[in-house]
Amino acid sequence: MTRHSSIFKAAATALVLAVSGCSSSYVDAPDVPPATDRPTYVIGPGDGLQIFVWRNPDLSTSVPVRPDGRISIPLVSEMTAAGKTPPELAADLEEVLGEYVQSPSVTVIVTTFSGPFDQQVRIVGEATQPQALPYRDKMTVLDAMISVGGLTDYAAGNRAVLVREMPGGGRQQYRVRIDDLLERGDISANVDLLPGDIIIVPQSWF
Repeated sequence: MTRHSSIFKAAATALVLAVSGCSSSYVDAPDVPPATDRPTYVIGPGDGLQIFVWRNPDLSTSVPVRPDGRISIPLVSEMTAAGKTPPELAADLEEVLGEYVQSPSVTVIVTTFSGPFDQQVRIVGEATQPQALPYRDKMTVLDAMISVGGLTDYAAGNRAVLVREMPGGGRQQYRVRIDDLLERGDISANVDLLPGDIIIVPQSWF
């Protein structure tokens, strides 16, 4: 077992212990609420941004969002980008650039995606490549499993748990049947994901 795998398996154990105190029961996968609302993308560290300032090519540039969540562009030495939507960041840049440029018009385009950590989808435990994935529109459990390379030979896929933060606070746990989905092609076991979801895949008992 690699050190990378050990870290994620330890994280899975910690998450199981953390969420076990939230609820003693699980809701089966068919009862997972569908993702009817399309979440607005929020910029996170590691994102790549294309910043276009209309009629000011010298101010237009491509920048990465640094690990501290900030960016630097011409005339703006420091600005927090993480946690903002692209239109919000564009409005903040317009306000600062307005001190130097008459009526600036700024457009922010996200070119590479990571998103804030709490908006990513995390897969831990007996996945082939446990990791945190940038959330994508209409992302499902199947999409997440493809991204992590499926499950290990020791996974108890039908005992996997989806942990979701609820709007009013607290967490809800849903039982998901990943074995049925991947091995039997049971599409009813596929469910929508939302930003911040955690999928915990336990090890088989035997």
